[in-house]
Amino acid sequence: MAIQWYPGHMTQARKKAEETMEFTDMVIEVLDARVPAASHNPMIDEMRLFRQRPQLKILNKADLADPAATQAWLNYFNAQPNTKAVALSCKKAGDAKKIPAICKKITPHRGTHLKPLRMLIMGIPNVGKSTLMNALLNRRVAKVGDEPAVTKSQQRFDLDDTMSITDTPGMMWPRIAYESDGYMLAASHAIGRNAVIDEDVATFLADNLLKSYPALVNARYKLDAMKLDVTQMDGVDLLEAIAKRRSYKRHDGLWDMEKTAVAFLTDYRSGAIGRVSLETPSSRAAMVLSTQTNPTNISEQASDQASEKDEASDSNQ
Repeated sequence: MAIQWYPGHMTQARKKAEETMEFTDMVIEVLDARVPAASHNPMIDEMRLFRQRPQLKILNKADLADPAATQAWLNYFNAQPNTKAVALSCKKAGDAKKIPAICKKITPHRGTHLKPLRMLIMGIPNVGKSTLMNALLNRRVAKVGDEPAVTKSQQRFDLDDTMSITDTPGMMWPRIAYESDGYMLAASHAIGRNAVIDEDVATFLADNLLKSYPALVNARYKLDAMKLDVTQMDGVDLLEAIAKRRSYKRHDGLWDMEKTAVAFLTDYRSGAIGRVSLETPSSRAAMVLSTQTNPTNISEQASDQASEKDEASDSNQ
C-alpha cells in the first residue's frame, strides 16, 4: 500500500512560506537524522532556490540515529553548494544554542542592528522545529507534541536586536514519489496515523532493521533466548516473536498484531532498540536507481491514478 498524506491546511502553509521567503535571508531546514533524504520536502528547495537563499540543514534527533550513517549524510550535504549541515538533538539546549553562530557564518553580510539576520525554519511535520524554537528562545513559545502537524501557523520571534526567526507549520508535499519514503516517514511518525496501517509500517521497519541492525534487534527482543535465528527471520516473523514474548493476545486468543506493531514502532521512535538509521547516501542512491530501472513503484502508480481522477473530476465540472 502506497502512503500519501497531504492535509488541506498544508496548501495554505506552502503559500504563506513562499511569501515569507522573499523577506528571509536564509533557510533552516530541520530533518530527521534517521531518514534525512526521506524527510526532505522537495518544495523547500524550489522556494529556496527561486529566492537564491543559502541553507542550514539540521539533522535533528541525531541521538537516535546511527552515528556512522549520520556522518555520511553530513559529508553528503556539506558537499552541496550554499549548504551547511550539522547533526544535533534539539532537545539538548546546548546543541540548539550553537545554531545562531552557525547562521551568522553562513550569512556574514547580515546579523547587525542595521541589517538583522532573518531566518526561516522549515521542515516536514514532527521533526522538531518547534522544539528548536523553544530551545533557541529559552522559553516555551511553540506548541510541542509527539504527533505530526501540531503547528498550524507561522510564528516570528526576535532572538535579539540582530536576529529574528520564523517558525513554519510542518509541510508535506502533494505526492510522495518513492514508496519506501512513505513507510520510513510513517515509521518515524512524520505522517498522521489516519493515513497508515500500523502493521504494514511495522513490518516494513522490521524488515529494514533485521537487514541492517540484526544484533540490536536480537539484543532488544532476546530472540536467541527464544531459540530464534535473527538472520533467518523476516519482518512478520519478528512481530510474531515480539507478540509471543510479551504475551500480546486478543480476547479471541489470537496474537494481537496491532498492539505489537504499535509497541515495536514506539521502541524505534524512542530509541529503545538502539541508534539506527533507515537510509544512507549509498542506500538512497541504490533505491533511486532501482526505481528508475524498474518503474513499478507503487507510489508513482498511485500518483498517476490520483492525477487521472483529478483530471476526470475537472472535466466533469
